[in-house]
Amino acid sequence: MSGRRDAVVRCDGCVGCCASSQFVHIGPDEVETLAAIPRALLFPAPGAPRGHVLLGYDAEGRCPMLAGDRCSIYEVRPRTCRTYDCRVFVASGVDVGDDKPLVARRARAWRFTIRTPEDRRARDALRAASEFLRERDASLPEDVRPVTPTQRAVLSLAVQHLFTGSTTPPLSRVVAAIRRRRP
Repeated sequence: MSGRRDAVVRCDGCVGCCASSQFVHIGPDEVETLAAIPRALLFPAPGAPRGHVLLGYDAEGRCPMLAGDRCSIYEVRPRTCRTYDCRVFVASGVDVGDDKPLVARRARAWRFTIRTPEDRRARDALRAASEFLRERDASLPEDVRPVTPTQRAVLSLAVQHLFTGSTTPPLSRVVAAIRRRRP
C-alpha cells in the first residue's frame, strides 16, 4: 500500500477492486501504462500535479481495461492496481462500506495470525491510527482528511509508526506525517 513495491495478494480470480466503481490514479512516470490505455479514458486528477490522471469506470462500475474478468493490460497495469491490497481494511479495522460490496466481501474473508508480540503491537498501532483519524476527521485539515474508507485505511498505514508508544501523538504530528507522504 505504500506504493514502493507490488502487493502480494492471492486474488484467486477476484476482480472486486476492478468492478467497484473505483477511480485509478496513474502518475506521469507510468509511461508504459499510459501508452496502453486509450487517451479518451483518462482525465486530469483533481488536486494533483500536472500529468497525474485518473482512469474511470464504465456504467456498471467496471474498469474499462477489464476484458471479461481479466485485466487486458495486466503486465503494465497502473501502480495503483499493483499496490492495491484489500487486506488493509481488515488490518486497520476500517469498514469498506456498502458502496463496494465485492471488495467488502473479499476483505471480510481475510484472517491474520498474530504470532508475536511485535505482530500484536503493529496491529494495535494500525488500528489506533485508524481510530484516531476517524475520531478527529472534522479536526483534520482538508488537504489531509481522508474522504473514503480506502483513504483512511491507507493513511492509517502511513502514520501507524506514530502509534506504537503508550501516548497518543499530537494531531499536528500526524498531519505532518501525512503531508510528507503525499505528492
